[in-house]
Amino acid sequence: MIKQRCGYVSIVGRPNVGKSTLLNHLLQQKLSITSRKPQTTRHNLIGIKTDGETQMVFVDTPGMHRGESKAINRAMNKSASSALRDVDAVIFVVDANRWSEEDEWVANQLVHVASPVLVALNKIDCLEDKNLLLPKLQQLSERFSQSKRSEIVPISALRNDNLQQLEALVAECMPESEHFYPADQVTDRSLRFLASEMIREKLTRQLGAELPYASAVEIEKFEEGEKVCEVYALILVEREGQKRIVIGDKGERLKKIGQEARLDMEKLFDCKVMLSLWVKVKSGWSDDDRALRSLGYIDQA
Repeated sequence: MIKQRCGYVSIVGRPNVGKSTLLNHLLQQKLSITSRKPQTTRHNLIGIKTDGETQMVFVDTPGMHRGESKAINRAMNKSASSALRDVDAVIFVVDANRWSEEDEWVANQLVHVASPVLVALNKIDCLEDKNLLLPKLQQLSERFSQSKRSEIVPISALRNDNLQQLEALVAECMPESEHFYPADQVTDRSLRFLASEMIREKLTRQLGAELPYASAVEIEKFEEGEKVCEVYALILVEREGQKRIVIGDKGERLKKIGQEARLDMEKLFDCKVMLSLWVKVKSGWSDDDRALRSLGYIDQA
């Protein structure tokens, strides 16, 4: 009798190294939102992949960073750190083009992790001097030589390079266990949560360098019908000037955010979506524990 294998796999790294892109390509569908801006991911997000008798439960985490000046930064770091406990493997994603102080800081957080650490050297397709690849692999191998078990895998998450090799190593780490989820389930998150994330992705991609970090999305109403899903959402910002930027000239930017988010929802939900968006000023929400708790960034007490 073939025994089932199942376990948890945390995907960690500093902001903007490609963790969410990696999860989406491992799952072969878009689940986690992405953008070129750091700290796009704010919550731990579970993505489930079942391949025959092996089920891998991936946990995409917010980028780990040292800046903890605001409550939301502390909440994101806490979420990422919590994902290192009681897991069967860790994928540490690093950028092949740059090893920073934040990478070193994250690596130090992994020193006492009991589970195997698989280092995914990402964005190798962007490495200008390919002769640098072997020295980088050697340096990482030496850096993690004291780990219980470590493997260094050069990958390009965006181009699917070497992802099969990485996935095979992850599968080897999975213990014998019955599957935690049905074979066709891809996440434990609700459609309501995924709707808010898709809106926030479009916000992040549409707006300037700073504004995405002063904005959040709250779903006020989510109704699933037989053929149509109705979504009413609030975009929260901290100042009136930010509200005007989100709305745009004659409402054009808000309209575009809504159109793009609705198309993504219809693709994932497999039904027609009616999306209504409003913008509301909520001063200081990103440094207010009560506001962050209501938005799901901090666990309810």
